[in-house]
Amino acid sequence: MKNRTFGIAALQLRLDEADNLELLLQRIQKTKLRYPWVQMIVLSELALRGVGVQHARELPSAEEDALCRSARELGVWLVPGSMYEKNGSAVYNTTPVINPEGKVVGRYRKLYPFLPYEKGVTPGEDFLVFEVPEVGCFGVSICYDMWFPETTRALTWLGAEIIIHPTKTDTIDRGDELSIVRASAVTNQCYIVDVNSAGTQGVGRSIVVGPEGETLHEASVDEEVIAFEVDLEKVTRVRERGMKGLGQVLKSFRDGRVRFPQYEDGAASPAYGRLGPLKLPE
Repeated sequence: MKNRTFGIAALQLRLDEADNLELLLQRIQKTKLRYPWVQMIVLSELALRGVGVQHARELPSAEEDALCRSARELGVWLVPGSMYEKNGSAVYNTTPVINPEGKVVGRYRKLYPFLPYEKGVTPGEDFLVFEVPEVGCFGVSICYDMWFPETTRALTWLGAEIIIHPTKTDTIDRGDELSIVRASAVTNQCYIVDVNSAGTQGVGRSIVVGPEGETLHEASVDEEVIAFEVDLEKVTRVRERGMKGLGQVLKSFRDGRVRFPQYEDGAASPAYGRLGPLKLPE
């Protein structure tokens, strides 16, 4: 049987709404020294500076270059959370993916900014999947994206077997997010690595879930380095045989002939139209 195991460390760090670059570089290096078998390191959403579109930089930036150097020196894949990217008059919430040679192989722009709260952020338009040679296909989504199940289904449609999902949640709905992660993993028969921040930036409780909905690890509310190994051959087996030998969800979706009314050309919903504008509640 082919061996497609892969070591990942998700860093749930105590972060301030400040310039955290040096702290992140130190923790990335320390993690690789402590866990030399780790091949990818993942950080939380907006780990670099926290919220605020005033922090936006054009990419590549000096900070992104520093992260690329770290990935190259340590020989790891690096998904350094996200950062605000300035592109012309637009600002995006963007996650770079850096390979062990220190090259950016893709940048994912958050499709669903947390509106109306994440003001001034432009939605992205493209999904991102990337191959780790001889291991498998990875996808990226950011925080609020996962509240829209179509985003996770699109990533698995494009081939993703494991989804890296940086988040930044400091509110009481964290428990609801954990439910979404578990449901998304089992209905898409994939691994999901959902990494939140702690400290000022977040309430922690990062979670890693497998393709049968099993929780590999759920973190506390404090700082944790979550080092674990995924088995991509398990994804193959689960998709082939069904979840716990039962539901073969992706095959049924592929073979189904259901026409979803919300996706028809020119579709409009009177019910959704009555919801009113997207604005802060009064």
